Amino acid sequence: MEKKRILVVDDEVGFTRMVRLNLEQTGAYEVREVNEGKAALPAAREFKPDLILLDVVMPDMDGGDVAAAFHLDPLLRKVPVIFVTAVVRKREAGSAGMVSGGALFLAKPVDAAELVNAIETHLPKPGA
Repeated sequence: MEKKRILVVDDEVGFTRMVRLNLEQTGAYEVREVNEGKAALPAAREFKPDLILLDVVMPDMDGGDVAAAFHLDPLLRKVPVIFVTAVVRKREAGSAGMVSGGALFLAKPVDAAELVNAIETHLPKPGA
């Protein structure tokens, strides 16, 4: 089985490292970390992810602006984006996350099982 490519964009290096280690430990994912919003678009174009995990609040570029850049790019516009952020509280989002404006938001801290469930739910289905 081919590993799914996951791009994690967050300014917190410790968070992206933890996500990468947890996802790679499953054996199902190849993960790339990006710790600057401005570096996300070129990294995504090169890496060609199947799904993107994206923080909302970053110092150099807002996650909403990064997602908009992905949507405008012909190579990336169909790649699902899941926002992983401290802006949403656990009690608001619940364990399955919260949908707002058509996007899924997961509240930090997120555990590995929640993250894998959200990824598997939002990965494009074969042939789609």
